[in-house]
Amino acid sequence: MQPTLVAVAHGSRDPRAPHTVSALLDLVRELRPRLDVRLGHIELNRPLLADTLDEASGDAVLVPLLFGRGYHVKRDLPAAAARAAHLRSRVAAPLGPHPLLVEALRDRLLEAGWTEGTAVVLAAAGSRDPDSAADTRRTAALLSERLGSVPVVPAYASAAAPTVPDALRALAARGHHRPAVASYFGAPGLFASRSAAFAPGPAAAPLGAHPALARLVLRRYDEALAERRPHLVPAAAATA
Repeated sequence: MQPTLVAVAHGSRDPRAPHTVSALLDLVRELRPRLDVRLGHIELNRPLLADTLDEASGDAVLVPLLFGRGYHVKRDLPAAAARAAHLRSRVAAPLGPHPLLVEALRDRLLEAGWTEGTAVVLAAAGSRDPDSAADTRRTAALLSERLGSVPVVPAYASAAAPTVPDALRALAARGHHRPAVASYFGAPGLFASRSAAFAPGPAAAPLGAHPALARLVLRRYDEALAERRPHLVPAAAATA
């Protein structure tokens, strides 16, 4: 049997977020009907990741529904996988950066009314991890290329600089007075709403249940299985 795909969402107090993630995973299941696809949240929503892993058996691949190499991807997910000593599991790469993610960002901008030549602020959650910031900058560069080399400035809702207002002011100083804001968020939530509220021009919706995102979830799952590295050491063995 194929290893279980455990999609790992962050969790949100916004009641729309769990429904959005569930809709995305429905698309994943449509693309690969025989694959066992389950959901686990890091916090705030059920099922929590620990509970999902407790109920799984055999082999599993944890696919973070996150866009960069921050603390959750580097620390929380490997630790959760190691604690599930009954599983043979591994953690896939985060979704970003990747051209499929850029495809989804572009579509959401077009839906919001973005027009050719308009500069963009890529609004992300933010992290103190420099690798996470590097991943966001790479996505901004890829998005700029996809949009015809318009300026795309990464900005953050927390924990990193520049903020979305600072990025907008920097673009205004360069003559871009009505930039669009691209939502580098998987689902609705406080950070996504706050970032969109600053937009002087079009404000894109979160990526949500986009077909390209569903394909990317499966791409990360397949890549993790193709890697020639050992399974994570079960927690019981690691502490022996």
